[in-house]
This record gives sequence, structure tokens and C-alpha cells, in this order.
Amino acid sequence: MSQYDVLCIGNAIVDIIAQADDAFLVENGIIKAAMNLIDADRANLLYERMGPAIEASGGSAGNTAAGIASFGGRAAYFGKVARDQLGEIYAHDIRAQGVAFDTLPLEGPPPTARSMIFVTPDGERSMNTYLGACVELGPEDVEEDKARGALVTYFEGYLWDPPRAKEAIRLTARLAHEAGREVSMTLSDSFCVDRYRDEFLDLMRSGTVDIVFANSHEIKALYQTSSFETALEAIRKDCKLAAVTRSEKGSVIVRGDETIMIEPLAIDELVDTTGAGDLYAAGFLYGYTAGFDLKRCGDLGSLAAGLVIQQIGPRPRQNLREEAVKAGLL
Repeated sequence: MSQYDVLCIGNAIVDIIAQADDAFLVENGIIKAAMNLIDADRANLLYERMGPAIEASGGSAGNTAAGIASFGGRAAYFGKVARDQLGEIYAHDIRAQGVAFDTLPLEGPPPTARSMIFVTPDGERSMNTYLGACVELGPEDVEEDKARGALVTYFEGYLWDPPRAKEAIRLTARLAHEAGREVSMTLSDSFCVDRYRDEFLDLMRSGTVDIVFANSHEIKALYQTSSFETALEAIRKDCKLAAVTRSEKGSVIVRGDETIMIEPLAIDELVDTTGAGDLYAAGFLYGYTAGFDLKRCGDLGSLAAGLVIQQIGPRPRQNLREEAVKAGLL
């Protein structure tokens, strides 16, 4: 009997979200629709310049864990915060959403991570992230019972930036596979893929990672092609299972010779794409660990992603289980 459905590993980040226009991005040298790593001075500068903001606990895999819990799944999380005000906010939020979070906080500097996220009128988000305490996540933070006890471990590609986190992930993957579990990852963003392409491909081809989540930009960056179809055929051979999102075109799931096309959720208004891929993974993994067929897994992912992009912030405000029942998926 598994202890958890999904163990998520990620950068524990408090999101500070504000609306901005494209001119603001240009004036401040912000790369649009990407995650830009910044230092403490740059973080303070952007914070001073940004307009009214919403603070919310975020981080890619943390959002996924919160989504799984909202569906009624059993989720656990590894992520490093400091023993400071933002760290307390982060820990309170994720536990209040029903996620098991027991990683010991860091005593002393650096402080808890924060990401200044600027949302433009087209709904695109441009993230400027100071990793802070996240870089201290290491093998000593791996809880063996959770690593062995979760049906699927899920980690974010962003974790390849802080070096000791790689050791933690490799250790968790080994423990998970020894227990007969599966390991999944998200490619996170195309700039992240450019930084670690060879390592990501090795994770897939070596069997360290069984399931890959990506969007169309990331998968094309991974295989250095402008053709989505070429990239899809390549990932089909490199990993056991892949789910690739395509914004308003829905998503595609491939496993061996199987191809499953998933329709997007019809939405009233696109507000903020922050968390869309994270929540897609949440719905998919909730369905996958419940033993559903891949079509229903994809539909649950599409539902969760479609709901979160109609609000500001990366974590669902609705009860996703209730929404899935209403949609006839549960």
C-alpha cells in the first residue's frame, strides 16, 4: 500500500505577482514569458519598481502538489525555505492545502526564495526569481519513507540550477525505483532546456525518468527542431510516457505507439498563464496514480490548467475534485 500518490520536489518560492505592460518589461530588461534567475539586489530593485502585487506561495512543483491535493490525492513535497517570514507563509500555505511538507527550514541566510512575476495583458507571465534558500536543498533533505512510499515522484527541471538538488533528485529516483515506483519530471521552460539539454536527455534515456511533461516550445528546444511532429516522434522513443501541452490546441500524450489527443478546456477569459503546466501535471498525475486511462488523465490535466489560467495566481481557488465531478470526469 503506497503512503502517497505523488511526491513533488521543487524550488519553494513565494510568488509576488503584479500586472505590467510590455514597455515595462523592455525598460527593465526582463525577458518575456521566461524564468529569469536574478540576485538579491535585482530582486529588491524589481520589487521597488513593480505595481500593486499579490503574494502567493508558488514554485512549479509546489503548485502541482497543491493541485493534486485539491483533487483529493495524497501529495507530499520536498522544498527548502528559510526560517523567516516568507518561509512561514510558504509552509503554512502548502500544509493548509493538504500537502505533507516536512523539509527542515534553513537556519540563517540566504532567505526564502521569491519570484517577481509580471503578467502582461496577453496573459503571459515573465518570472524573475531569486532562489535564496532553494539552493540549499540537498541529499540530507530526502525523506526515505516518502521517496519509497509515493507511487510517482515528480520534480521540476528548474532544480537543475542549484547543484546539490541534483544529488537529492538522483537519490530520490534511486529509492523510488528500488521500491518499484515511477519518476517524472517537467522540462520547466525552454531556457532551462537550453542550459541542461544533454543532462535532461540522459535522465530520460537512462531510465532515471519514466514520465516527461513539457510544452511545445520546450520539446522543440530539447530536440533543437522547429517541427513539433519531429520532436514528438523523438520523445516517444526517449521515454516511456510523455504529455505535451499546446496552449489553445490542447495537449498530446504519447506512450510507445499510442497517441492520445486532448482537447483544451473552453474558457471565458485568459487572465494569467502562471501555473498552467503545473496544474496540467497535477490533474494528469492524480488520474494516473488513480489508475485511470490516459485520455481521462489528460482531460483532468486540461480541466485544471483551464481553470487556473482564468485567475491571477498559480494555485487553484476552486476545489478541483468538485470541478472534476461537475465535468463528469470523476
